[in-house]
Amino acid sequence: MLEMAHNNYVDSSSPFAIIKFSNLIIKFLEENLKENQEIIILCIGTDRSTGDSLGPLVGYKLKPHIIAYKGVHLMGTLDEPVHAKNLNEKIQEINTYYSEALVIAIDASLGSMDKVGFVNIKKGPLKPGLGVNKNLPTIGHISITGVVNFKGVMEYMILQNTRLSLVMNMADVIAKSLNRALFRISNKNYKKELI
Repeated sequence: MLEMAHNNYVDSSSPFAIIKFSNLIIKFLEENLKENQEIIILCIGTDRSTGDSLGPLVGYKLKPHIIAYKGVHLMGTLDEPVHAKNLNEKIQEINTYYSEALVIAIDASLGSMDKVGFVNIKKGPLKPGLGVNKNLPTIGHISITGVVNFKGVMEYMILQNTRLSLVMNMADVIAKSLNRALFRISNKNYKKELI
């Protein structure tokens, strides 16, 4: 089973991580994004736990770039995180105002030891809080996760004791990859409009 998913995993410490991961995002967007469809980038997590801060850090790093893209909306930053307490409210907001939008959900995850530091993309929703046994609603048409630490006992402690440098590097790779992918996709659409 790991072998199948391996194609969508990228080691964030690789010098080619941004190129590889952005190419995967472009592929997923080309396969799933309809013409003129809006995009919601939903970054899930909290700044109160190092391991769970991946989502808000991605949002923080992406925020200055999002204004350049028409029809792309960002939810979940360090200033305004989307977490267990307000996730239902944010999903309701998306369903009310952006019901036709393509949702890219981003969250930290726990995984096997050999996948720590890897970022992953897949079609379909992610289940926030799964690693810490929280029962939260699924969200997303495309899911991006970063394996911040290994799965084991006392998941809360594992998340609290995750190295910030690892999470920062992964957030950097995801944010830069998304920005590169959005730039490519929007330029493709812009060229279509000119023809």
